Order: sequence, then C-alpha cells, then structure tokens
Amino acid sequence: MKVIHTEDVIFEKEFNRIKDRGNAIDETVRDTVREIVNDVAKRGDAALFKYTERFEQISLNADTVEVKPSEIENAINCLDASDLEILEFAARRIEKFHRKQLISSWWDDEEGGIMLGQLVTPINRVGVYAPGGLAPYPSTVLMATIPAKIAGVREIFLVTPSKGGEMNPLVLAAARLSGVDRIFKIGGAQAVAALAYGTESVPPVDKIVGPGNVYVTTAKGMVYGKVGIDMMAGPSEVLIISDGTADPSVVAADLLSQAEHDEMASAILLTPAEEFAFKVAREVEVQLKSLPRESIATRAIESFSVVIVTKDINEATEIANRFAPEHLQLMVEKPDQLLEKIENAGAVFLGYNTPEVLGDYIAGPNHILPTGGTARFSSPLGVYDFVKRTSVISFSRKSLQRYGDRAVRFASMEGLDAHRKSIIVRLASKKTP
Repeated sequence: MKVIHTEDVIFEKEFNRIKDRGNAIDETVRDTVREIVNDVAKRGDAALFKYTERFEQISLNADTVEVKPSEIENAINCLDASDLEILEFAARRIEKFHRKQLISSWWDDEEGGIMLGQLVTPINRVGVYAPGGLAPYPSTVLMATIPAKIAGVREIFLVTPSKGGEMNPLVLAAARLSGVDRIFKIGGAQAVAALAYGTESVPPVDKIVGPGNVYVTTAKGMVYGKVGIDMMAGPSEVLIISDGTADPSVVAADLLSQAEHDEMASAILLTPAEEFAFKVAREVEVQLKSLPRESIATRAIESFSVVIVTKDINEATEIANRFAPEHLQLMVEKPDQLLEKIENAGAVFLGYNTPEVLGDYIAGPNHILPTGGTARFSSPLGVYDFVKRTSVISFSRKSLQRYGDRAVRFASMEGLDAHRKSIIVRLASKKTP
C-alpha cells in the first residue's frame, strides 16, 4: 500500500485524484444508459425484459418478473434460524434509531388573524434499489425500507438483480421483515427506468433510493425530475485518522473492509506517526493475500487507497474535512475531543472498538451515506427522505389589510405588476369576507 507525506510534491495531485475518482462518468456509459432509459420509457416491458436478458442472462416475462408470495415463504423457510434472528436483531436496532427522526406537522397562530404551518406527509410510492451483482445486500434492504415504513410511505417496491432467476433468500427475508410490498427480479439501469416511467408489469414510483453501480447511478441522475432520488451514490470509501496508538493489524483490517466492496473503493489512513504508517501498509499487503475477494480489494488498494503521513493530528483532521468521507473512523486516544473538529462526514465511528462494519449492519444508523465528497452538503438516508413538507398559509381580512401594502411594495420593487394588483384588488373589494 502506498505511503506518502503531506509535504510531498505529489500529495495534492494524488489526494484530488482519489477524492474525485467517481465524478467522471465515461461518455460511453452515459450513452448506453440513455439508450436503455429512453427505450424502457417508450416500450415498457418489451425493453425491460430485453435488457434484463442481455445484461443478466435471464429470461423474464410479465408472469415471472415479480417475486411471488410462495417464493418468499419458501426462501424464508430454508434460512438458517440464526441468520433470520440476526436480520430481526438488525431490523429492531435500525427501527429504534430511525423512529427518533420522525417529524410532525405544526401550526403557529400566535399572531392574530394569521395562521402559518407546515404539513408533513409521506411520499406515496417508493422504489428501493438493492445491489446484487457482486454480492447480495439484505442490509441495504433493511436500511432503505425501514425508514420509509416509519415515514408512512404507502407502497414500497424492491428491485434487485437475481441469479439465474432465483432471488437470494436473505434479501427476500429482509424485504419481508422491513415491509416491502412488491419485489421485482430486475436490476441495472433498466430497473431504474422501469421504476421511473412504469411498464406494464412495474408501476411507476415517486422516488427511487438505494445504491448501485455506475450504470444504476447514472440512470438515477437521468430520471431525476421525473422522480425523486436519494443521492448519486459513488464508490464506497473509508478514511481513518489514527494517532499511532492502535494495533496496525486492526487498522489494516478496517481499511480492507471497504476495499473489498469494489475496485473503485477507497481506503485512506491519515496519521502523524510515520513508523506506524509503514506498519499498517505492510499489514495490508499481508492480509490481502488471505481475502476471498483478493483481486477486487487489490485493485482498490493499488488504485485508490493510500496511507498519508501528516504533520500532526490537526492536519489530519483538516484533510479529512476536505475529503468529506462516507465513513470516518477516529482511532485515537480521545476521539470525543477530535469529533468537535469534524465538519464533513457521512458517519463517524469513535474509538478503537467501533469499526465501520458495525455501522454496515447492526449499530442502527443508516449505512446509505453520501460519497465522493458530497457529505459537505448532504446527509445519510433517513425518515426525512420519505416525507414532503408543505407550507400552509392563512390570512384574515384584517391581517391582509395590516400587511398587504408591504407585499404591494415588494412586488413593485421586483417590477411584477400582476403580483401587486392581486393584493390591491382584494383590499379594494367589498366582497372579500
């Protein structure tokens, strides 16, 4: 694993290359996704099934595209009881955390004759995308669906690729536990297009959430406006700040836990302890050899991962805020104090005993997080992503007379005469109650 210093000439270039690795989408990818999205929007099922067969090598039709209740029951019955118990345990913790995010409608009528408020209502129908190419992700099903159910979403659809037409039983169990209403055996850009525009077999939704590969992410960007989306999720990333007091083998294991996700994942260590930096780098190379997903992790480590030796912990914190990582681990003696200096991160993990993997599965907070520096302005998926806030305004005749001239003047300032007159005619009208 590469080790560099912040004083090195190549530091800024290398830092920015890794930080921006997911921002540039190849035009060939865009062209391919545009063709798929437009075709599914135009031809519905015919295009959806065509691309599913082309990219996933399975033949579907209107009778087989949706998972039947009997398939779900059979899958759950085949699960190991301990696996099901773990899913249930995780679901309870995720629900407990996200219930604290509920927001309610509110009304303010303290000013005589004026009532102002905010009406909070759930989104009607949501589509959840769960990746299924390199590995099944029942955890993503729980993380995306449970907040939607808490918010009161009326219908939740799940789309996820199948293997040879067979759905992963863990994914189906997670869907049942979290309250998914309908499940479709589709993935890729064609699944996103089907959710956005609807087909004969897949009704359209109002919002699409959940991570996916570059084709899925590009498709989500293209259909935004037709539907809402949660975020443009990029490759996974972890950034660890360590003061050198941690066990190098543990730090290396945490770096590799993200590197094994995909070839564009990024794992970064920031530390002022130079000897410790090289120990971690060597330990990464040793542990890589024992990973079942060695080839994937090796590409991620060689291409987009680095150990950075900083002047001190303060400089490490400044660099972390610039990177705005998806996952930030503070493996230092006093993580609470360092947390006060953190401005940008999707999720922060405090101390030696809090690996990022806990957040992936059973801690409770959402693991669908902003990536690629977007933690500078966005947040983890939550209940708030599944509700709409509508402003409510009511003025009495007396309150209109009290403030109307100010609105008239403001409209004049902006040169909007019809705006101005809509107030004036009311003030002049004898029929206004």
